[in-house]
Amino acid sequence: MNPIIIKKISAIVGPAFCTTRREDLHCYSFDGAGKIFLPEAVAFPATTAEVAAIMRLASEYGFPVVPRGAGTGMTGGSVPIRGGLVLALSRMNHIVEIDAGNQIAIVEPGVITGDLQQAVRKFGLFYPPDPASLKFCTIGGNAAECAGGPSAVKYGVTKDFVIGLEAVLASGDIVTAGTRTEKGVTGYDLTRLFIGSEGTLGIITRLILRLLPLPEHKETFLVTSTSLASTTALVARILNSNIRPCTLEYMDRTAIRVVTDRLSTPPPPGTEALLLIELDGDRDTVDHQTARLKALLATEPDCHCHHAASQTEVDELWQARRSISPATFNLSPHKISEDVAVPRTRIPDLVAFTERLSAELGLTILTFGHAGDGNIHVNIMLDKDDPEQLRRGESAKERLFRQAIALGGTLSGEHGIGLSKALFLALELNDATIRLMKDLKQLFDPHNILNPGKIFPEGVV
Repeated sequence: MNPIIIKKISAIVGPAFCTTRREDLHCYSFDGAGKIFLPEAVAFPATTAEVAAIMRLASEYGFPVVPRGAGTGMTGGSVPIRGGLVLALSRMNHIVEIDAGNQIAIVEPGVITGDLQQAVRKFGLFYPPDPASLKFCTIGGNAAECAGGPSAVKYGVTKDFVIGLEAVLASGDIVTAGTRTEKGVTGYDLTRLFIGSEGTLGIITRLILRLLPLPEHKETFLVTSTSLASTTALVARILNSNIRPCTLEYMDRTAIRVVTDRLSTPPPPGTEALLLIELDGDRDTVDHQTARLKALLATEPDCHCHHAASQTEVDELWQARRSISPATFNLSPHKISEDVAVPRTRIPDLVAFTERLSAELGLTILTFGHAGDGNIHVNIMLDKDDPEQLRRGESAKERLFRQAIALGGTLSGEHGIGLSKALFLALELNDATIRLMKDLKQLFDPHNILNPGKIFPEGVV
């Protein structure tokens, strides 16, 4: 990017909100996937009009633009692999409106997910999507990746709560999609098209979100088991027993081990797996569901159920659960972090496969995640400085993907495709489907300047 372009960007956002300092560029060169690509500049727009003006400039000069939230993504979706401009949306962080009567919120993309959840609680409402990074990640980034979280088993993922949005196209045109009403079928459903598009079709600048009444009551249970196979099979049994948890999380023995020091009462000796289960709703419904759950677990000889007695205990359990991913680095300096999803009844098959894969390749592979919706996080631990370990790790990743697809699953439940899974897209989608997606990309972004190189293999658009 030549100095003329930088000067024009600075004129749009203000000199204080455009930087080319190398130390600043490094801060916006990576995400949770660990791949590093330096942008040539970073801009911090404050309004939709500024985003539009920048995109008109990008279309004129042909430089890449990579929109970025908090950079917490796990697939390289926000890294600028072709340089150009990172458009950091952190200044667009206003909750524009909370319409409690109609149970909606209108927000800018830079709003922190956890901050929104706290804000709407004051109105007796809640916003269910709750990714592990909710204290840091942004609503715009969640929408671009269609983030989920533990509550997805009952309430769904981000796409189920975005009912309308505003976005800026590569041309600089501003488009709107959806409505602030519960129903609306005027034209194509462009809202769903933008959700999960990873910033490749447009830059989301405003979102209309559906909210729900805050549940009256919640109970939390920790189920430990001496049998990995029994635990993974139990997931489907619970959900097929007229029990509807709002959370149904799973950890294998290795995941438990890395967070045991965060628990005041460690799991019993011989624990091979655990489930973290929550039930919510009105008190009568929760009491009824609790009785059903306890009756079912009483028939499981390998399991022990602990009913959390206080909010302090609940908070401790959740701190341990949300700490798994960073704590895994106590096992190895690097990892390959994947999030495949399979039908719930196939979770035992997937977990058994990872156990065999670990033994065959001599790598520590742990599994944990959102068992209630079949979304299992698979962490392949390794030292990337060891070429042989890296080779085995990449082999494990590909074999994991192939197995997930063979079980009727998908490459990603919530992390997206980004950069790290692009080469494997054809494992799940046929040629006609990929061709249609590429045609849509070409229509929305004819010069391929919006987050190029993502979703589709690099160099192929």
